[in-house]
Amino acid sequence: MSQMTALGADWWNDSGVASELGEAVALGAVGGTSNPVIVSQAAKANPHLCLPILERLIKEHRHATEDELAWKLIHELGQASAKQLLPVWERTKGAKGYLSMQVNPKFYPNADLMVAQAVELSALAPNIAIKAPANDVGIIAMEEMIARGVNVNATVSFSVPQALAVSAAFERGLKRARAAGRNADAIRPYITIMIGRVDDQLKRVAEAQKIAATPGVIDWAGIAVFKNAHRLFKSSGRPGVLLAAAYRHEGHWSQIIGREVLQTIPYTWWTKFNTSATEPRLTIDDPVDPAILAELRTKFPDFNKAHDENGMPPAEFVRYGATVHTLNQFLGGYADLVGFVRGAMLG
Repeated sequence: MSQMTALGADWWNDSGVASELGEAVALGAVGGTSNPVIVSQAAKANPHLCLPILERLIKEHRHATEDELAWKLIHELGQASAKQLLPVWERTKGAKGYLSMQVNPKFYPNADLMVAQAVELSALAPNIAIKAPANDVGIIAMEEMIARGVNVNATVSFSVPQALAVSAAFERGLKRARAAGRNADAIRPYITIMIGRVDDQLKRVAEAQKIAATPGVIDWAGIAVFKNAHRLFKSSGRPGVLLAAAYRHEGHWSQIIGREVLQTIPYTWWTKFNTSATEPRLTIDDPVDPAILAELRTKFPDFNKAHDENGMPPAEFVRYGATVHTLNQFLGGYADLVGFVRGAMLG
């Protein structure tokens, strides 16, 4: 990972545990990210770290609900991770060193609730970016967040059309921020494309519809989507840094290394990549094999929806298969976290 950093290609740690983030920062990571699934997994995998915090919160807030305590735990874990990244944020004068914290996944149909929580979360530390889903409602919310000077990282995003729609919202939000007298140059917006979840979607479709794909071809789907988004952003100068997420194999790391993009990599994956025999090189502009693209195009309409500039309208984002699957997982992860809190309250 240090070699990747030496190329000028930045990466983040995708984990809810501050110690894992510390390891990543030592190897050059310049950011971190989290979501309800990650926090739930961190709490269950590291009860020796999370339970003492939770038990203290329960004593301090005797009448708090399960949800309130869950968010107080999320706040404390987020503040600990943001503190780990603060030296990077200070050294780069706010250009890097952000921790992404996600709004409640239950808020995906309500822009006002997302914006209100974004303001609350962003006040926890100066180096926090707010993750909101890139459905049509979430995009409206993200424009308002940017207009209010809140740093944003679009999530639940899998496609070029989503990236373009989010970037357009960022542009509108930045214009409004400037009109309100805010320092828009200090706002650092990000657009996540969950490349592994694009592959997952096509694999589910292939299984359900008995589509025979050449082995390994689907593993290039998310990479192809990300590369196409990068090409469009590079040629137009649109606002928003593209951020790859949701890793499933080494190609998701090795094939999208670039100075203009970011990767947010789970701890278990970047530790594997760190011992890989593959030598990092700048690959983001390397084209995907045309034969692979042709097969993906021919066999999977869902690939075309994700890959093509006009693949789907904003109203369709929330119904795209990867969106439905991911929102359900995030909602389940949040429910698991509340269940963890309930166990501590009643145990």
